[in-house]
Amino acid sequence: MLSSVSSLGLTGIEGYLVTVEAYSADGMPMFEIVGLPDAAVKESRERVRAAMASCALSFPVARLTINLAPADVKKEGPAYDLPIALAILAACGVIDGDALRGVAAVGELSLSGGVVGVRGALSMAIAAREQGVHTLLLPAENAQEAACVDGLEVLPAHHLREALEHLQGRRRMEPVRAVPYARMLRERPLRCDFADVRGQRSAKRALEIAAAGGHNVLMIGPPGSGKTMMARCLPGILPDMTLAEALEVTRIHSAAGKLDARSGLMLERPFRAPHHTLSAAALVGGGSKARPGEISLAHHGVLFLDELPEYDRAALEALRQPLEDGFVSVVRVSAQAKYPARAMLIAAMNPCPCGNYGSKTQPCRCTPKEISRYLGRISGPLLDRIDMQLEVSAVPVREIASGAEEEPSAAIRGRVQAARARQQARYAEEGITCNAELTARQVTSVCALDDASRMILERACEKYNLSMRAVSRILKVSRTIADLAGSECISRAHVLEALAYRNLDGAYWR
Repeated sequence: MLSSVSSLGLTGIEGYLVTVEAYSADGMPMFEIVGLPDAAVKESRERVRAAMASCALSFPVARLTINLAPADVKKEGPAYDLPIALAILAACGVIDGDALRGVAAVGELSLSGGVVGVRGALSMAIAAREQGVHTLLLPAENAQEAACVDGLEVLPAHHLREALEHLQGRRRMEPVRAVPYARMLRERPLRCDFADVRGQRSAKRALEIAAAGGHNVLMIGPPGSGKTMMARCLPGILPDMTLAEALEVTRIHSAAGKLDARSGLMLERPFRAPHHTLSAAALVGGGSKARPGEISLAHHGVLFLDELPEYDRAALEALRQPLEDGFVSVVRVSAQAKYPARAMLIAAMNPCPCGNYGSKTQPCRCTPKEISRYLGRISGPLLDRIDMQLEVSAVPVREIASGAEEEPSAAIRGRVQAARARQQARYAEEGITCNAELTARQVTSVCALDDASRMILERACEKYNLSMRAVSRILKVSRTIADLAGSECISRAHVLEALAYRNLDGAYWR
């Protein structure tokens, strides 16, 4: 007897429809899975057999063939356990085939029959809706993220027996209802607040500009000056993600297996702070299965690289293309994928190996050669892609102990959101959301300068030998400063402030 069940697979962060066919015939008992299954899919034979036995269901004594179509696409992971079990039960007549029409199933089975969560559930749910599936049967721990997809009935299954009884019409499962996105945003807690950061008013101003325009920042300063703390506070002043952005971020984390069980839709902009020992593949994506890297996991959020010169040179150079283009193309022999990578890069470093070069309070123990070698780990092309360079000094003890109130993140966030609202209105027809995403042609039209501002920029180019990319980024930062000030035109003061964030090349690298 032949039966089929719809299921879903995952390629990169994109889901696709898979048809699981079960054919039971007389002959020597065997259980064969075809359709380019990987080792995890082949092992589902034993998981399905044990799960059915745990539910007091007899496994068919027949020649059993399972086909996963399309047969020319490699199937990976244990997500096909549940649809394989349902297809076998339908082939044996335990489930009516009509009950499976318009229903797709995904889920891993434990030996006791429990339905275990899988990665990429949100991408699968989106693909199911696009393919006309009206009901998705999946593990209960993945139900909240899948329920965010409109027009799809999501049924949470805890056990194979529960799914079987629902399809037999004996006990109906209640579909999961998604919590409204606006309500979820209101209930979101704030983890780190700029009110806890003492002093550093100029650094806070620079990070406010970066948040308002989505700009990359490099902070240089001695240990203990607050670079890491301020970087961790940055997500708290970024504007709320739109529902489309939240869905895209959740898809990436779900496909990478980084989403917390039962967490549902991600509300906070991601903040990724990988250790400096990570490889280039871990940073930008790759490996044997072309998984997303840290730059993609930080999409629409912040990628924080602390102790920047300690990272592998090849890993840092691999960042150059995604920082410019906003996506990563990963190609391997067995897999290929394209991942979005539109993240803010916030980097922090000491000015020398001991950290005290240029300090007014602590003597530097490094030789000029050691300092040059240390700073030389950061290449010129990578520095060129960082919009703002910021020198962070140690906060005086009297300022730390003063007890004066600092401006909270909520106040800064209000100004950032107002500036972002101006940008979104300006770029409504351009397909971008902030100044950092401006193309060369858009910079020419949006960031026009008056004669006085143009003269200042020309003099800066001659004095500091700025590249065309550096000039473009200065114009983008100037545009953001003007947006924060509520100005439609870029003035001389805006250009001067933007130039102040490009002066560390001469102080350290030249």
